[in-house]
Amino acid sequence: MTGAATGGVTLITGGAGFVGSNLADRLLAQGRRVRVLDSLQRPGVEQNLQWLRRTHGDALEVSVADVRDARAVREAVAGATQVYHFAAQVAVTTSLADPREDFEVNAAGTLNVLEAVRASDAPPPLLLTSTNKVYGGLADVPLVLEGQRYLPQDAQWRARGVSEARPLDFHSPYGCSKGTADQYAIDYARSYGLTTLVFRMSCIYGPRQFGTEDQGWVAHFLLRALRGERITLYGDGRQVRDILFVDDLVDAFLLAERNAPRLCGRAFNIGGGPANTISLLDLVDRIEQLHGTRPGLEFDAWRTGDQRYYVSDTGAFEAATGWRPRVDTQAGIERLYGWLAERERGSTPAARRAHTETEPEGADEACKPV
Repeated sequence: MTGAATGGVTLITGGAGFVGSNLADRLLAQGRRVRVLDSLQRPGVEQNLQWLRRTHGDALEVSVADVRDARAVREAVAGATQVYHFAAQVAVTTSLADPREDFEVNAAGTLNVLEAVRASDAPPPLLLTSTNKVYGGLADVPLVLEGQRYLPQDAQWRARGVSEARPLDFHSPYGCSKGTADQYAIDYARSYGLTTLVFRMSCIYGPRQFGTEDQGWVAHFLLRALRGERITLYGDGRQVRDILFVDDLVDAFLLAERNAPRLCGRAFNIGGGPANTISLLDLVDRIEQLHGTRPGLEFDAWRTGDQRYYVSDTGAFEAATGWRPRVDTQAGIERLYGWLAERERGSTPAARRAHTETEPEGADEACKPV
């Protein structure tokens, strides 16, 4: 069923990005062939491809194309024995500024991928990364403020988080476009018999991530501190998220692939879960411990679609596969801080500006506006 078993190629759309490059590295290290389809529109992602090529050589294929190009997508899918669809417009703020482009990339682009898979002689399994934004703002969940965290009043909510039984409630154009992609992927299993799975992801972090205010907030905060720059908190900073280290996410991908025939047509919430939660202010405290000085803070208005509390209930995927996160928040933040610090020491001012002025690499569904 997998590329490893059949000797075929694994396609990763958005594979030059943060999550995509981490997955590609793992697969290539296992001896699998990987094909990356990426538009390379985000400055800096070429560095991820260069890293993969240096490390793995000709086992990596690259198609520089956009998922809105149906012909290019069909050519990329041809011969694939597994498809990971990560390519996306990833920021709520960008979707509000240009909802049409957001829809064309996230919804229509996903339809192109699904149709290419459906047209294949031997349709490969497909895993789509979706987002916790499909559940909306969770405004009906009563919260209390404890210290510098919002927490649910209900003890069961605290213990488990948000499950897949939660009704969908798309907020923002981004939530609508990703929710549309999410539902199309699920329905293509039902309507056409394709092997599709969906991961509704919380905040993902780790090496090869260069975060901005719009996406990838853990890396963004760390980078600001390393550069001696102030951090802007939108809202009051007490928003809580579960964060998942990228190595644990890749583990989940591979387990999903291995179990795809019996899991197809399902969506799973994937994140660090209740054991790996953190608020924005908690992260600032952790940065002070790591960096030796506390970064300067500024506060601004709440952003559209920002949930005061979101924690994934990962119980369904854990029960189905035995997966659990292995990297806790303290160890993961330390590892990312060390990786970013080393990168900052070796980068030029121009390179740092390039990363600051663009969205982070990849189609990962890391945490949205903070």
